[in-house]
Amino acid sequence: MFHVGHLNVLKKAKEHCEFLIVGVSTDECVYKNKNKNPIIPYDERKEIVKAIKYVDSVVPQFDKNKFSAWEKYRFDAMFVGDDWKGTRLFDEVEKELKQVGVDVVYFKYTPGISSTKLLSKIRNE
Repeated sequence: MFHVGHLNVLKKAKEHCEFLIVGVSTDECVYKNKNKNPIIPYDERKEIVKAIKYVDSVVPQFDKNKFSAWEKYRFDAMFVGDDWKGTRLFDEVEKELKQVGVDVVYFKYTPGISSTKLLSKIRNE
């Protein structure tokens, strides 16, 4: 679920690049990784992200394979929230992308907000 923390990452990312490509997880990718269907369907999430002024292009994210994404889009840097820093997934992503000269740039996680917290609040009200 899109929230201000996501917006903050997009804004900061755009400050560090000329052309910002944003991957939006497909419904299948969300289900595979979280074992649940997204509340907002992919096509609607894609349109929301596409409408954000910092975003130049939106592409489908079919899986978590960031090297495969690099092979397709040839980006120079990858931007992500620092809640991913030090995870097994992103330790591997950093190693793979470093081999092709791509930096993984982490931005400070927006405190107090997450999709999980939003969903919990909605369910409790």
